[in-house]
Amino acid sequence: MKNILIPTNFRLESLNSVKELCRQTEGENLQLVFVHLFKISDSISDLLMLNRRNREYEYISDAFYAQCEQIKATFPQIKHIKIDFFYGSRLAMFRNYLEAHQINYVLDPVHCNVQPLNRLSVDPQILIERSGLKVLTIKPKEMRAVNPGQIHEEVLVDAV
Repeated sequence: MKNILIPTNFRLESLNSVKELCRQTEGENLQLVFVHLFKISDSISDLLMLNRRNREYEYISDAFYAQCEQIKATFPQIKHIKIDFFYGSRLAMFRNYLEAHQINYVLDPVHCNVQPLNRLSVDPQILIERSGLKVLTIKPKEMRAVNPGQIHEEVLVDAV
């Protein structure tokens, strides 16, 4: 099973890449983790309440949840979809998150909708590049005709 991290801002447009990803990985079981990255606040009260946060879920529309369910029904290879938030901006914390969620691939942020949700949003590109994760890129439709069922994997070297 491929556990794929998908950086997102939870807009419906970000799901377009998932449909293409599923078409290109036909026959492989997938677990998708949609995530948005936030810096950790300097406020003591925010840090104490970190595990009880619900405020960020307000950024996710009911239409996004419904579209996720529809995609899951359309592509039975998707065994599980998780929506999550990562709090931090350090590589070690990000690697711990990846290990805890058993992530082994990340969808290239170029194919995702990763605009900031608020002033504490973190650009995932730097952490992804330094994490050493295998990055999945979506082939254009004209390339898929040549090699159907395959996706391009790119391994980024740890720069630390």
